[in-house]
Amino acid sequence: SQHFSNLRQHFSFPSIFIYGHTSSGKTYVMQTLLSTLQLPHVFVNCVEYFTSRLLLEEILIKLQSCSGTEQTSPVRCDSLNDFVRLFKQAVASQELQDQTLYIVLDRAEQLREMEANILPAFLRLQELTDTNVTVVLLSEIVWELFRPNTGCFEPFTIYFPDYSIGHLQKILTQNHPPEYSADFYAAYINILLGVFYMVCRDLKELRHLAALNFAKYCEPVVRGEANERDTRKLWKNIEPHLKKAMQTVYLREISSSQWERLQHDGGEPGQLKGLSAHTHVELPYYSKFLLIAAYLASYNPVRTDKRFFLKHHGKIRKTNFMKKHEKTSNHLLGPKPFPLDRLLAILYSIVDERVAPTANIFSQITSLVTLQLLSMVGQNDQLDGPRYKCTVSLDFIRAVAR
Repeated sequence: SQHFSNLRQHFSFPSIFIYGHTSSGKTYVMQTLLSTLQLPHVFVNCVEYFTSRLLLEEILIKLQSCSGTEQTSPVRCDSLNDFVRLFKQAVASQELQDQTLYIVLDRAEQLREMEANILPAFLRLQELTDTNVTVVLLSEIVWELFRPNTGCFEPFTIYFPDYSIGHLQKILTQNHPPEYSADFYAAYINILLGVFYMVCRDLKELRHLAALNFAKYCEPVVRGEANERDTRKLWKNIEPHLKKAMQTVYLREISSSQWERLQHDGGEPGQLKGLSAHTHVELPYYSKFLLIAAYLASYNPVRTDKRFFLKHHGKIRKTNFMKKHEKTSNHLLGPKPFPLDRLLAILYSIVDERVAPTANIFSQITSLVTLQLLSMVGQNDQLDGPRYKCTVSLDFIRAVAR
């Protein structure tokens, strides 16, 4: 302990930059480390104190309670010069000169929105105040996006990698409900990560999804249809449910409370009117038909247009080639590009009344591209004219067609 108290008096590195994706443990590790080692520190979230004045004043106010005093008084700090002067006074009054003081700025990317002198000043605060202080910046973005063009003091950088699937398994399993065994909950987390790990590594998000869907996983056990060790039966019950959750809850198409209500009632996500994303796209009359025509053009081969859209098309010979290829669903192959004239030809055949190719129709096609419901491909090709692809799903187009 004597050796450790001697280390406290040593000057530390002036600034440390810690970065990594959201929910990789940066804030938790720093808070735990500083609290466990009982090091004097100030912890400030830069989103909460979003202007330089609010941030500087909050650091000075929190500095007052570093030595354990409960009473804090408001501080007025109008400039960086004021901050340096008041900071030196506070360190002297709290008798912190003999040990390293740590200032931790969480969500430090907000510093880039403040005055140009704030970030460089924090990086060399030790030099400016002539005190034993280390500033720790926590961020989700890399240091290269912080560095000012004019140059600055380079901090010591530390990278926090994402949690591996094994780490997530261990962390999430710690939250198991007391009425079920740890092994039973671990098997559930294993299935959850099997579905969600490829699209989501965010610990908070995964924890939320685990809590939301656990009741469904337990249903066969509660009804007496399976015991806790029937992993295969439990997996068959929950896996399709988790895949539905990925399409609705994770994408925020419906809220958690609505999802829980659906689980309780045994309904389908599609039954919730006005909640799913494809029900709140309001389009003009002809834009809806244009989108349907674009979908038909993207997913139907050109050779089938006569068969589908002409009333008196005569006989069409079914070749072996057609039979062979119709076995493969075009939805699995993805949308194919189509020219503008084919889109308009299909539009004219599916709309009951006569449609004139006016500027209004062409502007609506442009709007669909802007809304990213259509995408333009090969727009630099001057000879053939523009080609498009329909980017919406079958469920979306069904909702529009209804």
